[in-house]
Amino acid sequence: MPRVLVLSIAAVCVFAGVTLVMLQLMPPPLKDLEYLVIGSVSTLVTLLVLFAVVAMTAPGRNVLYKKRRK
Repeated sequence: MPRVLVLSIAAVCVFAGVTLVMLQLMPPPLKDLEYLVIGSVSTLVTLLVLFAVVAMTAPGRNVLYKKRRK
């Protein structure tokens, strides 16, 4: 349970950080489309970071595939 809690808190922090950086990079008069782009990029980066962390800390080495039994 603590691992899930730590991953959740880390994902929220990554999302918030990317969102704040994107808000600073966009020009000031923001429209609905810019907010949509910021949210999409933040979600994409958060999911990629979460996948990388889970893949690196998984108990087994082969996270993406399993060997078939013969």
